Amino acid sequence: MSMTNPPSAASGPGSVSARNQTLKRSVQAAFEDPNDRAGNPGYQSKVRVIDKYKVVGFISSGTYGRVYKALGRQGQPGEFAIKKFKPDKEGEQIQYTGISQSAVREMALCSELKHDNVIRLIEIILEDKCIFMVFEYAEHDLLQIIHHHTQQPRHSIPPSTVKSIMFQLLNGCQYLHNNWVLHRDLKPANIMVTSSGQVKIGDLGLARLFQKPLHSLFSGDKVVVTIWYRAPELLLGSRHYTPAIDMWAVGCIFAELLSLRPIFKGEEAKMDKKTVPFQRNQMQKIVDIMGLPNKDRWPYLTSMPEYNNLATLQPPMLHPGHHHHHHSAHSSKSAASTSHLEKWYYSTISAHSSSSSSSSTPSPSSASGNNNLSALGAEGYKLLAGLLEYDPERRTSAAQALQHPFFATGDRVSNNCFEGLKTAYPQRRVSQDDNDIRTSSLPGTKRSGLPDDSVARPVKRVKEG
Repeated sequence: MSMTNPPSAASGPGSVSARNQTLKRSVQAAFEDPNDRAGNPGYQSKVRVIDKYKVVGFISSGTYGRVYKALGRQGQPGEFAIKKFKPDKEGEQIQYTGISQSAVREMALCSELKHDNVIRLIEIILEDKCIFMVFEYAEHDLLQIIHHHTQQPRHSIPPSTVKSIMFQLLNGCQYLHNNWVLHRDLKPANIMVTSSGQVKIGDLGLARLFQKPLHSLFSGDKVVVTIWYRAPELLLGSRHYTPAIDMWAVGCIFAELLSLRPIFKGEEAKMDKKTVPFQRNQMQKIVDIMGLPNKDRWPYLTSMPEYNNLATLQPPMLHPGHHHHHHSAHSSKSAASTSHLEKWYYSTISAHSSSSSSSSTPSPSSASGNNNLSALGAEGYKLLAGLLEYDPERRTSAAQALQHPFFATGDRVSNNCFEGLKTAYPQRRVSQDDNDIRTSSLPGTKRSGLPDDSVARPVKRVKEG
């Protein structure tokens, strides 16, 4: 199946089932041994995961299963992350009701995708009633790298590193979007980084194929994307959405690389049964920096299902020095829709630049701007503003972002985000407490309550922010 030619949507209601058939075929193909297909189609190969891989420790557990670090026993070079899916639970009884939709999607999509900036699936092993997905291993993730920089003395991520991470992340996004894949859960914990500085998008458990005209993805999961990275059109109840939701998340990640904390750190209102509440707190956090959206900035705004809820939000806090009590209603309205992102950006890069040059003993190069975030300059702001555009149709796409002057100005963008760094980042923690990957041991008893990050999360979860 070529992913550049997804099933035609013109076939009406059949298009969704056609897509499901394609996914099923991909999964079946992934399980087949190519040697079996030719001579003996009835033969099922019985490869046991522990015969092929030596588990060296436990990495993380999430909603869908557990992830282990492993080495090859049969001379395969490198290290591996093995994701073991847990069976569906029917009440308290473990029932093998089949493979979860998320597992099927992740297997189907990962089997098709091949790109330097997307985590690579090596193989799928089906053993007894367990599924194991074997991925290439990445030593770091962005959450861990950001956390490292928040440790005393707090020091900003060097601009050359930020540029390289962003360029590689956008490259991976462009590849996914060109191949009709929406990731839908981009956040620092899902962006892997290898020891050679290669950035790889991980965890395609929430990813979807999309096509034009779009089948309403709303009819599946009601909630997508970790709330801090969720685009405004999703918060306002959009039924149809596009790759622009991933680009908003990329903008949030860019901001987090600069300030070392989530830019829109809202609190999630929990769902009750089947109704999806308006995420007022999260939307307020966005409005505080971006101003209130209006029809000039976002023509389709008034057609959003949750549009009326915008009236319940506070206008952004006016900064000291602004006195608007004598303004007319019209001018205070325009003040409410004024974006403070530029102010946020320049205060962030100047604050971090001064702290990075004053903390510890600065090298001569850091004083000259080599390690100074202000080197990201006006082009950095323009890229951020394009990614955090309210109107999804005007928001910068991955292809446009890669052509942005931000990447053409200053130093050459390296495909190794660690190039030139004097210090090495600590590697992911691997625990020895729980490295039993056998099929008889039921995965997923240790719940983190967060979406699984595919091949990465430190065992001791760092509190974000």
